Amino acid sequence: MTTPQETASSADLTPSSAVEQRLSELGLTLPEVAAPVAAYVPAVVSGSHVYTSGQLPFINGKLEATGKVSAGTEGASDEPTVSPEDAKAYAAVCAVNALAAVKSVIGDLDRITRIVKVVGFVSSDPSFTGQPGVINGASELLGRVFGDAGQHARSAVGVSVLPLDSPVEVELIAEFS
Repeated sequence: MTTPQETASSADLTPSSAVEQRLSELGLTLPEVAAPVAAYVPAVVSGSHVYTSGQLPFINGKLEATGKVSAGTEGASDEPTVSPEDAKAYAAVCAVNALAAVKSVIGDLDRITRIVKVVGFVSSDPSFTGQPGVINGASELLGRVFGDAGQHARSAVGVSVLPLDSPVEVELIAEFS
């Protein structure tokens, strides 16, 4: 599996903000904003909030895994599966991609004053119930990057399928000044 560290963009090697410096300390840099796969934009500003579209775990423009998340003990699917541990890492990739979308509309991630809400979707085997643990990948990353300002409300939802057969998708709402 490719790790979130490999989301680095070779175009921007020097962090331009304190938030990007913290990402760099974690071995991460912001990628280019993923191109939408349908009729929407990656993020919009409304008042002092940025709402991101759902972000898939693209790494260097490629979806690294497909299939349903399964611990391997439930169901008897012949479809490809992704382990909860790998899915958790992909949720962190989604969070980094969401931050890139935020930056694309506000210019500087240091303007973020709080991550307000995270919504995570997990393409789940019908018997899989570990969605909160998977989405912890995004939540824990945001906490490490933003400290107390990264603590947020959250939903972790199991779904039957996601776009492009992605195992996980994350969107967020960030407040900024």
